[in-house]
Amino acid sequence: MPAYVLSAKWWTFVIRGVLAIIFGLLAFVLPGITLLGLILLFGAYSIADGIFDIAGAFQRDSQNNRWWVLLLEGVVSIAAGVIAFVYPGLTAIALVFVIAAWALVTGALEIAAAIRLRRQIHGEWMLVLAGVLSILLAILLVARPGVGALALVWWIGAYAIAWGALLIALGFRLRSWARGEHPAGFGTVVPGH
Repeated sequence: MPAYVLSAKWWTFVIRGVLAIIFGLLAFVLPGITLLGLILLFGAYSIADGIFDIAGAFQRDSQNNRWWVLLLEGVVSIAAGVIAFVYPGLTAIALVFVIAAWALVTGALEIAAAIRLRRQIHGEWMLVLAGVLSILLAILLVARPGVGALALVWWIGAYAIAWGALLIALGFRLRSWARGEHPAGFGTVVPGH
């Protein structure tokens, strides 16, 4: 999209950035409510996705003889969404366990790769260390899933604050461009380049 089109709506970037920062701050101040909101959002998405999958399964054509897979996927998605609404605490813990399983498998694979590559690369100990840290994260998440859920919300909050700050900066940069100020590196031609 051309810069002049974006610059006309510079203020939308600023508003989105402010909202992202507010969300990020709320994640730190009210982590329980933020986590609940994320779970309910997941539940709503999962139910909507399931409905679309089921609708797609009933729109059979001669090419689609695996309609039952789409139907099954839709039923599972709706069930996951209902569970998220009925048991939000269980959903949060399940998410933490999924992340723990990912960290455990990733860590084991990193260690295996370091052992396999030890004669081909130098510094394989860094890959072993990364694997050990991943496994330790998995153990911590399984031992203290509540702390893991809280940490997840804080990471999302930190991301939202950083993202919001970048959107605000972009919005004001677009505003400067629209006013003809053309900050260096944004919509200007630098001599010799």
